Parts: sequence; structure tokens; C-alpha cells
Amino acid sequence: MVINAKRETPDLVNNILRSDRMKLELPDLTDQQLDALLKVQDPNFYHHKGYDFETPGTGKTSLSQGLVKLYYFDDFKPGIAKIKQTLIARYAFDALTPKDTILKLFVNNAYLGQGDNGSIYGFEQAAHHYFQRKFTELNWEEYLSLIAMIRAPNAFHYINKPEANRLRVVRIKRMLSGEYIPKDNSDQFYDRE
Repeated sequence: MVINAKRETPDLVNNILRSDRMKLELPDLTDQQLDALLKVQDPNFYHHKGYDFETPGTGKTSLSQGLVKLYYFDDFKPGIAKIKQTLIARYAFDALTPKDTILKLFVNNAYLGQGDNGSIYGFEQAAHHYFQRKFTELNWEEYLSLIAMIRAPNAFHYINKPEANRLRVVRIKRMLSGEYIPKDNSDQFYDRE
């Protein structure tokens, strides 16, 4: 499994980078947008090796693990697959892929819910679907609405669950401003008072 992933990862990453899903480059996001994405999704991103089960607020899935789930599994089911996902993220994907490339892949491939025509992947497609404009035209509130969906796209869906999305955005703003500090790594929704 890990040996195959190590062998396949360079070609897999190069093929994805050349695919039509790659709509955004990292400079298309402001420093504030990138900072918010990492603080919410993977605060220790530039320092871990594919997984992080300790940093408060991280949850159980790093950016690398999220991409591994998308790229290496056809039918991901928690349990043994989570162990495989973590091993591939640590010893193949993260080890062989520069961090900025991983971030670029995530920005263009993050699952952001279901639309009328199927799954929505990446911030550019999500901006068009939810706001009918380009990603670079989104305001801060709209951007945070997309960030709010990443952890649980169905539970925080911008259209189908607008109140849940709005509340999650409020909580994200509190965390980003320093008003709320996650208690442990399972405190990914910033809802423990």
C-alpha cells in the first residue's frame, strides 16, 4: 500500500496539476485568506509530516490526509482506511510533495458540497456555484462561508443549511480573532464554552 503510493505519487500529483480542475494559483488567494484556511483546517500544516492529531482545533484530518482520501481511495470507510490514509499521507504523499503544492491542490480540489450537477470541488467552482462569480471576487464573509463547509459540507452547506453555515462562520471569526481558543484537537467546530 505505502510502497505503491510512493511509486505512484509523483505521476499522480503531476497529472492532477495538469488537469482542468486547477483553476487557482496560490497568489490568487490573499495572505489573509491563506492564513484563515490554514488556521481553520490545518494550523500546523507547514510543520507536520502529513498528519497532526495533537494541535488544538485540527480534528482528525490534515490537508494531506484529505487529499489522500480523495486521490487514493475509491470508497473510503473509516477504520482501517483511516490508518492507511495516515500512512500514505505521512510516508508517500506529504514526503514527496512540496507543502505549497499540497496547498494548491487543496484549494483546487477541496470537496465543497453537492450542487445540481454533482459534487463541487475547489474554491473556484464553489464561488461560481454558490455566489455566481469568480473566486477572486468573493468578499471575506463569502470566503469564510466556503471555509465553513470544508469540515462537514452537508452539515454546513451554504444553500441547504444557511443558519448552520452562518453560525459556523461566526465561530470561525471568533477563533481567527483570538476570542476563542480550541480546547483540544477534537474541538474543530469551536463550540465548547
